[in-house]
Amino acid sequence: MLKRILFIVSLFFVVKEANSQATSPKYSNEFLNLGIGARSLGMGGTQVGIVKDVTAGYWNPAGLLNIKNKYEVAAMHAEYFAGIAKYDYLGFATPVDSTSHIGFSIIRFGVDDIPDTRYLYDANGVINYDNISFFSAADYAFLISYAKKDLLLPGLKLGANFKVVHRVVGSFANAWGFGLDVGAQYEFKGWMIGVMGRDITGTFNAWSHNSEMVKDVYSATGNVIPENSIEVTLPKFLIGVGKEFKVWKFGILPAVDFNVTFDGKRNVLLKSEVVSADPVMGLEVDYQKFIFLRGGVKNIQEVDNRTTYEPNFGVGVKIKDFQIDYAMTDVGDVSQSLYSHVFSLRYGFSK
Repeated sequence: MLKRILFIVSLFFVVKEANSQATSPKYSNEFLNLGIGARSLGMGGTQVGIVKDVTAGYWNPAGLLNIKNKYEVAAMHAEYFAGIAKYDYLGFATPVDSTSHIGFSIIRFGVDDIPDTRYLYDANGVINYDNISFFSAADYAFLISYAKKDLLLPGLKLGANFKVVHRVVGSFANAWGFGLDVGAQYEFKGWMIGVMGRDITGTFNAWSHNSEMVKDVYSATGNVIPENSIEVTLPKFLIGVGKEFKVWKFGILPAVDFNVTFDGKRNVLLKSEVVSADPVMGLEVDYQKFIFLRGGVKNIQEVDNRTTYEPNFGVGVKIKDFQIDYAMTDVGDVSQSLYSHVFSLRYGFSK
């Protein structure tokens, strides 16, 4: 126990020292906060305590221990900003032994076919469309997840993610980042409780800029020429609780999560000068685990002296070990740019 305490204290000072030498923006690696899986997105993202499938590799790695099949795979596709941005996910999980599971996840959020018009005008000042080239701006995340049962406390499950982040802006800039998540789930008298520490050591993105490619354009437009730098994604904690009720042949699963940050006041429902907590509420109703209807509310904010929120809903069908889910995010069209249809597939098998 003493060694664990010393290790945690050491990590704290390492992160603190690193943060003092690197930029720590309030919003960093935001593509990793969008969420994955149509089931979870239809519920507003309330998954930390209740996730029981392969998507736990993202939401809470401890939840991988709830998978019943030997293998489970999942895939998702969504489009944002009227189809300009593509968001994709692929996951796989399998047991290592009777007390542990391992999982792998790949996430990509990107905008492709962006025109590079730096050489639109030729040396004679004439527009030449043949000089236009195209590039992509994409964010990638690769997660390796491990979960293990705590044999000393029945019902307690522990998990961790090691993640690699790669961000690319054509040949102009790219970044590599590394981080660690930890999670736990505990079931007690039907209550499902989850805790997730995301980026607990800080996720460090080392940016490398090809400044020579943009130096002339940036100088002519009065912009600052970018330099190589390190960007740190600060830790956050997610706390979730849910409980399933049976009413005749229906299952009713309400859940609530709290996304807690420590980087000062944010425009969320619960906030202070130091800590902010963003509550998310979700509900899933199923008929004999065959048909599912879901709803959720998130992003509760104060805008122009009024309270706004983002409603979501979704449906799903499960046939044996195959499940297809659909979600519509931001049903009320509060933020038009993020309006999206999300589809995901999940399949479990043993051979």
